[in-house]
Amino acid sequence: MQIFPKTPKFWQITLILGVGVFAISMSAIFIRLTLEITGFHGVGFSLFLSASRLIIATFMLLPIWRGVRQTSISPKAFYYAGIAGLCLAFHIAFWISSLSFTSITAATTLVTTNPIWIAILSRFWFQEKLRKLTILGIVIALLGGIAIALGGMQGESVSSQPLLGDILALIGAWFVSFYLLLGRESQRQGLSTSHYITIAYTIAAIALFPFPFFFGFGYLGYPLSVYFYVLLMAVFSQVIGHTTINWAVRWMSPVLVSLIILFEPVGSSILGYFVFGELPSSIVILGAIIILVGVAISIIGERKKA
Repeated sequence: MQIFPKTPKFWQITLILGVGVFAISMSAIFIRLTLEITGFHGVGFSLFLSASRLIIATFMLLPIWRGVRQTSISPKAFYYAGIAGLCLAFHIAFWISSLSFTSITAATTLVTTNPIWIAILSRFWFQEKLRKLTILGIVIALLGGIAIALGGMQGESVSSQPLLGDILALIGAWFVSFYLLLGRESQRQGLSTSHYITIAYTIAAIALFPFPFFFGFGYLGYPLSVYFYVLLMAVFSQVIGHTTINWAVRWMSPVLVSLIILFEPVGSSILGYFVFGELPSSIVILGAIIILVGVAISIIGERKKA
């Protein structure tokens, strides 16, 4: 079973990926709405949101499991898919937790620095040398991250512990970088996109399921509106958003796909302003711009290499 065209054209990849990025951009809004409804801010409730989102997505993909069981593919493909699922679990857990402590702009900008980390990982994993332009972009983006951290330390009305939130978002970026590269390798080894996401999302859901209990949070007793927003996260941000990205890396370089994902912090910040009136400090906005410039320079360097 293939979810998307077998041999897509460039405009099809761009269009589908654009829809996916918009779907992912709404994730921060849904998360922040649940935080306002419940008043919970911390790791425990964030883990509930992370696990619930993946559990719902997994149930939506249950019909595909029959095809997965009948697939005769290299064991490496399943190995990569399983490890990617664990990276996805950590990515979502760290990133959702970051939104309890820092602004939407800071969290979404830092978590989308993955083109930098993908370039670095490719250097060691695939023995691809980094161009000087790529290294320059990495340095600039890191300076932008420092600016965001300093802006958060000066205090933002929308965040409680911005430095902690920024660190959590950055860790989330590291895990999503592994997730994208492992997903590409799994599909290169023969798994279709639908089979890959079914395995990865299921592994991630199983891995996260028990963790809310360790922090005193269960899965029942929340307002119905919370479950509604979790459902929207599962449908839009996970099944539509993440799946389109996983499909796109099958046809495009993960670094180039990450360039388009950079529209996520822009979309999330715009939505955050209109929904919550959230306007981060000027230093955070400047840091976000610096990061985007640095990542763009890195990607230009990668494209010249290609």
